[in-house]
Amino acid sequence: MSVIQVLDKKFEPYLGSKTIADTVQKIAIRINNDYKDKNPLLLGILNGAFIFAGDLMRRLTIPCEISFVKYSSYKGTESTAKVNELIGLGEEITGRNILIVEDIVDTGITMSNLLDELWKKKPAEVKIACFFFKPDAFRMSFSIDYLGMEIPNDFIVGYGLDYNGYGRNLPEIYKIVS
Repeated sequence: MSVIQVLDKKFEPYLGSKTIADTVQKIAIRINNDYKDKNPLLLGILNGAFIFAGDLMRRLTIPCEISFVKYSSYKGTESTAKVNELIGLGEEITGRNILIVEDIVDTGITMSNLLDELWKKKPAEVKIACFFFKPDAFRMSFSIDYLGMEIPNDFIVGYGLDYNGYGRNLPEIYKIVS
């Protein structure tokens, strides 16, 4: 891993593929233990969480389903603090165990909006599995049930995370340097 360029920004190596795989496995083990006999609906948040959701799903040994919703709240390297629903939930979730699968929670605004919308549909429970959490940027009050790791408030790309749509395909994580 070396310094790379994505559009007009440079990024340096941050996390390698092995660390990512080990983190996904750690989360999957906990979910497998906690969701025995529950048949949860995993709800991936597009676009960023699609790789994490796929990797996590392949490591789950419990009966489960997966669906996706799409929200947008970023422009460039900054949160707009305005959440736009681009693709909504199509499944009936009343009485279901919902496990939101998210790549990263920073301000928490998008997740908070999604939680509000999901609870209106009367699921049995809603829990969150999140790969990255930025506590220094967090402004909300919900908790993350299955957390991969806390990171500083640096802008990162790779493993599904992007800069203006680019860099999602990188198998490692890189953080911005300029």
